[in-house]
Amino acid sequence: MNVPNRLSGPLFLATILSATTLLSACAPLLVGGAVVGGAMVVTDRRTSGAQLEDQSIEFKASNRLRETLGDRGRVSVTSYNRMLLLTGEVSSDADKAAAEQAVARVENVRATVNELTVLGSGAFASSLSNRSNDLIVSGKVKATFVDAKDLQANAFKVVTDRGVVYLMGRVTDREADRASELTRSINGVQKVVRVFEIITEAELASTRPAAEKK
Repeated sequence: MNVPNRLSGPLFLATILSATTLLSACAPLLVGGAVVGGAMVVTDRRTSGAQLEDQSIEFKASNRLRETLGDRGRVSVTSYNRMLLLTGEVSSDADKAAAEQAVARVENVRATVNELTVLGSGAFASSLSNRSNDLIVSGKVKATFVDAKDLQANAFKVVTDRGVVYLMGRVTDREADRASELTRSINGVQKVVRVFEIITEAELASTRPAAEKK
């Protein structure tokens, strides 16, 4: 069941589907990365400044989380257009709240989506095979977007955690629905979580390079 979550600031669509996982609160923190350069900068719908800020946000947020949680969790940090997504596992509700409070204080973060799962102490860490499967699933999703004729693959950031796929990006309602439909059809995808900034078709047209508009 989709549960829309409206965030403050620009119009966001965050459809949060809860994930059932079995991972440890004793694994080290992991940090989501971002690649900025070459053609990706040209086709990315974020400004170049926003792309650099997202890299800075991820770095600063990961440091805050290490200071706050130590080794009491496995947390992945992903920032897109200053919207910060937390995925992974922590040992308690208090740690989940503390993690969100810590990253919310990072400069330039304008919204936080906290998808951390509370597993309690003594839970087992996610296996290497699970993490490898997540990388494979993310690769399948990205490849499917590239093959789709009605989507711009670089408009989406894909994060997968134990089969739950998180989709981020500045997209229209049409693109959001199409990307979600394609993702759900991929083998290995357990659930889809949409964390989109919704823009209008007119806004989309204004982001396209002049060569595409001819």
